[in-house]
Amino acid sequence: MTFDQSASCRSPIRRLGLILLLLTSPGLVTAQRHEKTLNTQVWDTQSPLVDSSDLRNRSQWRLVPRNFLLLEDDPAAAMADPGYYGREYSFKGDVVVENQYLTAVFRSKTGKVIAYSKTDSEKKRIQFIPLQLKATSAKITDCKILQNTGDEATLDVSFSSENGPETLSAVFSFDRKRIIEIRPAENMKGIALSSPVEYAVVPDFIGDDLVLDPGQYPSAEVLHVPSENLFLGLLQGESSMLVITWPQGKQEMRLILDNKGQESRLIRSVDFQNDGRSLYLAILDAPGIWHKEELKPSYLEKDVAINWKRPFPAKWVTQLGEAGVKTTFKFGESKQKRIWRAVTGAFVYPVWFEGDSACYHLSKKIPPEGDSLIYFLERQDTPVSVSSPVDIMKETLGREASNAILDLAGRTLRTHHRRGSVGIRRAATCGCTAAIEAVFKEGKEVEKKEYVEGAVGDMVYFVTRHMERIDEYQDFARDMIKFLHLTSKSNPDLKPFLDNMETITQQLLREYSGQRDNIKTLEYADQLARKTKALTEKRDPKNLRACSDLGAKWREMGGAQDYLVGKCHSITRRLSQEAGYRCVNQPRAVGVAEEIRRRCRKCLRNPDGYEIWAGY
Repeated sequence: MTFDQSASCRSPIRRLGLILLLLTSPGLVTAQRHEKTLNTQVWDTQSPLVDSSDLRNRSQWRLVPRNFLLLEDDPAAAMADPGYYGREYSFKGDVVVENQYLTAVFRSKTGKVIAYSKTDSEKKRIQFIPLQLKATSAKITDCKILQNTGDEATLDVSFSSENGPETLSAVFSFDRKRIIEIRPAENMKGIALSSPVEYAVVPDFIGDDLVLDPGQYPSAEVLHVPSENLFLGLLQGESSMLVITWPQGKQEMRLILDNKGQESRLIRSVDFQNDGRSLYLAILDAPGIWHKEELKPSYLEKDVAINWKRPFPAKWVTQLGEAGVKTTFKFGESKQKRIWRAVTGAFVYPVWFEGDSACYHLSKKIPPEGDSLIYFLERQDTPVSVSSPVDIMKETLGREASNAILDLAGRTLRTHHRRGSVGIRRAATCGCTAAIEAVFKEGKEVEKKEYVEGAVGDMVYFVTRHMERIDEYQDFARDMIKFLHLTSKSNPDLKPFLDNMETITQQLLREYSGQRDNIKTLEYADQLARKTKALTEKRDPKNLRACSDLGAKWREMGGAQDYLVGKCHSITRRLSQEAGYRCVNQPRAVGVAEEIRRRCRKCLRNPDGYEIWAGY
């Protein structure tokens, strides 16, 4: 059955009645009445744009009506007549999509999609082009609207070379948020994203982030980076960050550098070899959303308040050198005069806020060397109006995938407290022996026998947990060496890279061998426990001296274990970092580096409080 408008539409009375019915029916509204409140708008520029100045002159632009409102002179009649359904909108000029955060321009003559931030519409933030067309003249040959609801807009865009017959296509999706989704068709083998990136960050929520400075690679043109589902680009000017996310798959990421041979370099393009799955982009804007601080020698052993102030509360972090590792430090909310970490020892915590001003206190243990990059990934008392990179990841990859990456369970410290808050507060050999010796100094070892036995039990538990953790690191080292040897047999060209990874891994075994006599055994701990508890059987003037001698042995054993677990943690974090940094000039090593880093993360989960940990 077809809709015959020849009779109904020619009658003025019928036509007026139909329009009144449409205008008064729930859910049927005209484009003219509703377009002013749209969250996402699609524009037709009516003629191809020449340059960015054309974005300011919109006098000839046409706002593309929402779905089904495609009859320019009479949208109400179009909605009533199925004859118009399925009619595609035909763009006369270029396509522009915008919401309150961004403006995306599809330039037909250059074959590029350019995104501008609403905070500064003069600057190009991201430029997209199919990787296959990156080195040639390209054009956009077609743009079809798949969805245009006022809240969401989805476009199927076709690209082609000026000289080639092949057409490449991708689907671009926008909504009321700051995120752009790009879903390439099967024949689009890669995506090139151009943006003025000063520093690249590959986040790691168990270990330490990889921070890549193009200036550190003066002879390189391309950096091959581990593909780990979240990428942060710190854009030129310190007021914007590019966030890129992608689901698990077979993507490969490369950073293309400019100004070869110069110290001041930018990452001019982030190139993805994709597997047909979506890529998500977002620009986060705020004055001072990231900052680079040169760590001057004059910063040594003094409090220094720098000029940068945080633009909003968040979990702000930076990397500083600690025990030979680039350690991620979270900015505290106040100055901590003294902290203690195994291997490093006691020092003033190096970074904190006074109000919104960032402060440093650097020392010989945390030296003022190089630059300190300040940025954030996660929320912490952050206003609802501010999005974090982790927020973008959750919105694009979903909760389940994001939770696996964030691994909150793996970021919690394992306990060495046998009885929780009931036991000795400082449930370590130093804390427990101090509590026990206090009893003996009072001469109440018999009266408080149960208390002493409880403290001894706490120490045995503490030592047992330490030994278990040390064994985990040794098992990890042996398995890693087996993996490296097996990989070397099938990849002889990667031998220098793999040899370097093995050298670092071997340090775990050497540290254990060097501390074996000092960390003792669980049998030795049981002997100390029996001797300590035996002193509570009867009061004796010699008990205090015997207790003090046993306490020294407890502390010597526990201190060696503290050092070893801390050192093993530090070496494993270094192995993960070096795998990520050393593969950048070796594309065939990237997959191996990703596997090394995966194994490191698994081992680093749930560290003990005596380990050197990053950002917990």
